[in-house]
Amino acid sequence: MTAETTPHTDAAILDRLTGLIDQATSAGADAADAILVDSTSLSMARRLGQPESVERSESTDLGLRVFVGKRQAIVSSSDLTSGALDALVDRAVAMARSVPEDPHCGLATPDLLATAFPDLEQFDPGEPSPEALADLAQRAEDAARAVVGVTNSEGAEAGWARDRVAVAASNGFAHLRAATRHSLSVSVLAGEGTGMERDYDYDARVFAADLRPAEQIGRAAGEKAVRRLNPRKVGSAQVPVVFDPRVSRSLLGHLAGAVNGAAIARGTSFLKDRLEKPVFPAGVTIIDDPLRPRGLRSKSFDAEGVATARRQVIDDGVLTTWLLDLRSARQLGLHTTGNASRGVASPPSPSTTNFYLAAGQVAPRDLMADITGGLYVTELIGFGVNSVTGDYSRGATGFWIDGGEIAYPVSEITIAGNLVDMFAHLTAADDLEFRYGTDAPTVRIDGMTVAGQ
Repeated sequence: MTAETTPHTDAAILDRLTGLIDQATSAGADAADAILVDSTSLSMARRLGQPESVERSESTDLGLRVFVGKRQAIVSSSDLTSGALDALVDRAVAMARSVPEDPHCGLATPDLLATAFPDLEQFDPGEPSPEALADLAQRAEDAARAVVGVTNSEGAEAGWARDRVAVAASNGFAHLRAATRHSLSVSVLAGEGTGMERDYDYDARVFAADLRPAEQIGRAAGEKAVRRLNPRKVGSAQVPVVFDPRVSRSLLGHLAGAVNGAAIARGTSFLKDRLEKPVFPAGVTIIDDPLRPRGLRSKSFDAEGVATARRQVIDDGVLTTWLLDLRSARQLGLHTTGNASRGVASPPSPSTTNFYLAAGQVAPRDLMADITGGLYVTELIGFGVNSVTGDYSRGATGFWIDGGEIAYPVSEITIAGNLVDMFAHLTAADDLEFRYGTDAPTVRIDGMTVAGQ
């Protein structure tokens, strides 16, 4: 790209957006907003001790949303030349004049806009060299392959990404945030022939210095793969099911969908009638915290320029709020919670930020101590969840629990229940770690159906 197409400094990016908005209002729009996403990423992959791939990506994309009365239209482009942007404005205004009215669309009023922008420690300066990333991947794979029983590797990959997201609107908001992300993953196989088993480990952080050591990640991946060798089948039963942290977080994903304001407005959530009612046992707290320092999804303003805030979505087991953007809030007669998210080619919609189940009071071992027969789940397969009814059925692999201890690996299992009942019978352990952006500790759910052979 040329200097004309890509604004480099923060000030230049915001000037480009505010100028575009001025163009849109001069062309007949009553209001407008724009978002620009400038991304750079680098990754290095190695397999069996040899380089496998190196990928670098750089992109700058812009989206313009215009309003003509209660009509809106969105046009996006990666061509930021003056001529292309002039045409983009003309197309957006013409489209907005021809689409049906949406009584709930519109920008934020000035009193809702973010005015404070605390340092959330989202930016790790400097870019790692390809050699540094290759070294991380090599060390992780070497450690995994050194585990006795590991026989092959799917490889290791180290990555880095930097994103700048700018939002500006005709209501006066104009601000930019920048964030980085460092990641490392490794996947290996244990055993031979048809008895081979695969597992992995992964970590991602805002700052490279916060990543777990490469050797630790590799060793964990190898040990997990070896533990899965020689799985057995189990019969069908109704038993306690314990979810490992890397899969327990999927339960929060189902909750996030159920408390999403857009789903509530459509009436398509199994929790649509449960606001301000108990959904989890007393003592359970689930938080959405966009202001957590070094959080993978932290931000002081949302995609509509609205100030964000930490919220206890579940407080002592009670559902306290929906997650709302401006449109869903207006549909429901409520106020936005500052949870709008959007891409350059789509309108805003609600989403979570750093969403997590607070740690409980018991260690994972104590959580399982009284289980005479149950399932410890380490991997979920497929997606059999009905968001309207809450019915839940997924393939699973993991370990059988016998006498309060993890006894042997099991596979070819289906676990089933209903999320309303599952949430009501959930107990959280004390081993919460922030690793994904949506996080949960080990959790136990009593009374689930396990279907085996």
